[in-house]
Amino acid sequence: MTQAIINGILLGGLYAIVGVGMSVIFGIVRLTNLAHGEFVILATYLSLAVTRSTGMNPLLSLVIVAPIMFGVGFLIQNTMVNRLLPRGQEAPLLVMFGLSIIIQNVLLQFFSADAQHLRHGNDTASLSFGSAVVPVMFLIDCIIGVIVIIALNFFMKKTYTGNAIRAVSDDNTAARIMGVNVSLIYGAAMGIAMVTAAVAGVLVGMTYNFYPTTGSQYLIISFGVVVIGGMGSIKGTLVAGLVFGLAQLLGAYFFGTSLQLLSGYIIILIMLAVRPQGLFAK
Repeated sequence: MTQAIINGILLGGLYAIVGVGMSVIFGIVRLTNLAHGEFVILATYLSLAVTRSTGMNPLLSLVIVAPIMFGVGFLIQNTMVNRLLPRGQEAPLLVMFGLSIIIQNVLLQFFSADAQHLRHGNDTASLSFGSAVVPVMFLIDCIIGVIVIIALNFFMKKTYTGNAIRAVSDDNTAARIMGVNVSLIYGAAMGIAMVTAAVAGVLVGMTYNFYPTTGSQYLIISFGVVVIGGMGSIKGTLVAGLVFGLAQLLGAYFFGTSLQLLSGYIIILIMLAVRPQGLFAK
């Protein structure tokens, strides 16, 4: 059980960084990003292309991948989503769903349906703490996930752009009156969410095998994290990731690995029944 708890906590750090981008976009733009999982996997394949062509470590590839993902998010928000938001939530929702299908097929065309993995020096490395064995990659996932979420929380509360994003989230009409360019802020928010997706994608690719169709799996994980933590809450995303990861690993310990995902989904259903707004709704 100790092993399951440790692995669950470490896995929760990865789940948190996977879901925080979706939480940010819903909290600010009020958009359920159905392409979030595909954006995570898109970043994974971009990192794969960079590492193959340069030979650099996948984590270092974020120097290239993160700015590209920011630009993609900013462009999508300003050229498509912002124009459709006045028509209600259905049109942007369909656009993001369409983008998810396009990304899947483009990745299939360029990279085939074969399993891929971001190779690095810690694939099989582990640390021993008494009777518990901790995979080094799980530890890296958790540490980077926590650091990114803390940095994002600091950015939102201590910078001008972060305050502008929070103001637009609270009341975009009042923010517009005060001189805030709401469309630009929406674009920046999407770009920031895509940067977190880039970090998540690289960590996912370093930890697990991935395919062009893997995005739907991480979309469901993102939904679970957001439902548990509360839409728009960054610290709630971190707590929810830990809860979701623990639920899955403890479920695997008690009921077998075949029910690992089901254990996490049961927690989601309980949360929807008891506290549908999440633990830290904003």
